[in-house]
Amino acid sequence: MSTAPIVSKVWSFCTTLRDDGVGYGDYLEQLTYLIFLKMADEYGKPPYSRDIGIPSGFDWTSLTTKRGADLEAHYVALLRKLGEQRGMLGQIFTKSQNKITDPAKLFRLIDMVDGTKWVQLGSDVKGDIYEGLLERNAEDTKSGAGQYFTPRALISAMVQCMRPAPGQTIADPACGTGGFFLAASDFLTSTDNYSLDKDQKAFLKHSTFSGNEIVAGTRRLCLMNMYLHGIGEMTGESLVSPADALISAPSEGVDIVLANPPFGKKSSMSFTNAEGEQESEDLTYNRQDFWATTSNKQLNFVQHISAMLKTTGRAAVVVPDNVLFEGGAGEVIRRKLLQNTDLHTILRLPTGIFYAQGVKANVIFFDNRPASPDPQTSQVWFYDYRTNVHHTLKQKPLTHAHLEDFVRCYNPENRHKRRATWSDETSDGRWRAFSRQELLSRDKASLDLFWLKDATMTDLDNLPEPEVLMSEILENLEAAMEQFAAASQA
Repeated sequence: MSTAPIVSKVWSFCTTLRDDGVGYGDYLEQLTYLIFLKMADEYGKPPYSRDIGIPSGFDWTSLTTKRGADLEAHYVALLRKLGEQRGMLGQIFTKSQNKITDPAKLFRLIDMVDGTKWVQLGSDVKGDIYEGLLERNAEDTKSGAGQYFTPRALISAMVQCMRPAPGQTIADPACGTGGFFLAASDFLTSTDNYSLDKDQKAFLKHSTFSGNEIVAGTRRLCLMNMYLHGIGEMTGESLVSPADALISAPSEGVDIVLANPPFGKKSSMSFTNAEGEQESEDLTYNRQDFWATTSNKQLNFVQHISAMLKTTGRAAVVVPDNVLFEGGAGEVIRRKLLQNTDLHTILRLPTGIFYAQGVKANVIFFDNRPASPDPQTSQVWFYDYRTNVHHTLKQKPLTHAHLEDFVRCYNPENRHKRRATWSDETSDGRWRAFSRQELLSRDKASLDLFWLKDATMTDLDNLPEPEVLMSEILENLEAAMEQFAAASQA
């Protein structure tokens, strides 16, 4: 069977269920359970003949032989039983629930999954189907799933800049649905970059990636997304931990961290640093390795990510604007980054690229260094892809082409050889460097820097096209109405 009919069936049934009030997220979860079980059934037969560890009486065949109320009751029991198992199997089914209450439609979905040999499909095909569903789910702003979905064009550009190598370990302490892992895997398996031998392929599948995701439903989607892309083993341990990454210091260092930690000012818990400072909340994380005490989640993730790295480790992290200018703990952390790490690059991002409206974010790139009394950052390169840049999710979404100039300026092959595109004569280049001393002399060591002229403030001729402005207004209105509706139903 060609892949086109499979994709068509998956999407058409999703539309059918949406008419019954089953959203993309619920559909994705049910599809995850069923595809996993069907693949386990296929692996249990020749030529594979593998024992996946599915308890007797709760396998794929037990679903296909029932109808009506018996099917619905058994499906509920099956989800509960499999959620009690160990390893990846238990993580896929943990806290699982049946969201398809019409037994006839549940049977049709099972029949649809049963009609495809999923193991025989290439990982690129299975992965593309699943990634497409994840993106559709992110677009459903009512579900809030967009907060876990980083624009794939941005992820791709970050991975291109970092250039992971075979045998390196890659982590994400807030991995969402696994977008960074998949992009890194694609980069490592591309023949344009590497030709992996048998041992390197095994390391990529089993040992390269590790992450944390505390939301059970999102963790489930991440594990399935990774598995369908050829990462992880059905009978192995989960590569994604349900533990809060911030609760303790990492047990071992990694080579690369790629992350977009959750936005939002306050953490539900407070922190204690080496000086014994802490804020009074119900429970305190005792992180002696942190530079400063704060309840700001993003600042704590920046500190945690720095602690995750080996002495030669590197990180690329999406952070909101407050990380660049906030005083108090924010200033302490920025000064520590400039002192203890090589904070070499900051990419300023425009609004309109995230599913959460109005988000102002940046990507900070820094390399860890062995302990030394000497400052490790000499200069920080900034790329301003915000001033006079306008994107919307529907009419003008961010694409990889929009970030190609940044990647060229970053110069991944040798980032120590860079050339600024800004000068006193041109005054319009987006790429320039500031020395460490220039940055430390700024108020609160602020890294919130702008130098380009904002055309929308001074020149009506340079306003965005009317359709772009209209799209921005409409998307903001839609988001506001959805938030109002959600609040009124609460």
